[in-house]
Amino acid sequence: MVPGDGTLSQAAQGGCGVSSSLEIFRSCLEVVGGSQLWVALLEQGWDQDPNEDTEWNEILRNFGILPPKEKPKDEVEEMVLRLQKEAEVKPYERMNLKELKEAEDDFDEADRKAVEMYRQQRLQEWKCLQRRQKYGELREISGDQYVKEVTNAPKDVWVIIHLYRSSIPMCLLVNEHLSQLARNFPEAKFVKAIVNSCIQDYNDTCLPTILVYKSGEIKGRFIGVAECGGIYLKVEELEWKLAEVGAIETDLEENPKKEIINMMTLSKQNTSARENTNTKSSDVLKPHIT
Repeated sequence: MVPGDGTLSQAAQGGCGVSSSLEIFRSCLEVVGGSQLWVALLEQGWDQDPNEDTEWNEILRNFGILPPKEKPKDEVEEMVLRLQKEAEVKPYERMNLKELKEAEDDFDEADRKAVEMYRQQRLQEWKCLQRRQKYGELREISGDQYVKEVTNAPKDVWVIIHLYRSSIPMCLLVNEHLSQLARNFPEAKFVKAIVNSCIQDYNDTCLPTILVYKSGEIKGRFIGVAECGGIYLKVEELEWKLAEVGAIETDLEENPKKEIINMMTLSKQNTSARENTNTKSSDVLKPHIT
């Protein structure tokens, strides 16, 4: 039987001494059970706030009458949870173009706009992939394929063709560099052709010859060893040359050969200064004829 004379309510409300009240309260819980005692407390006018941090509430929580008190989330934790939610992958971000089309009716208006933007992004990625699969290497063509592969190439594609002869070392070096550039810039079309298959009686002094096409027109040309960069040509220097024409977009910030050019210019200036000095010295040493 639950005490009904108000002693329990007084104990719970703090009407007795704190220590004795807690002992009475705890004893009642152990004797009659938590659920019965809770009903009795409510019937006798229990008005203790269950969310307060009191010893009474702690006892009730220990006996399972009150649920465990939730720990307040700090600002950092709330921010982390919010960022995690925002970073959740949307269903459409795992779909290919075909799946996006099939699931279009399942999205709401906000998602449809996001899906359209995502579709355009995937479409661009797909086009880039197609180009990588189509180009991305230095291909050999013959003179018979010149018009089709070079002159009549798609208007939005840059075409770099190297006319070469395998017996010329500089041509082999250019082919090696163009092979690497073709892999690095797969959106451009790199081809090579033995010069005799395209132009009869072409002078070897004009080799290597690099021609750059866009929309069927020649946009740039490098004819002979000197214009192609010299026998010590580096791949970065050839990359810069093609970028200057517009055929590729390079990450190089300045001409790799700039330092060499500056040194050559400085050397010429020094040579000229020495010549002027020598001339003046000679003039001083000349006898004056009267």
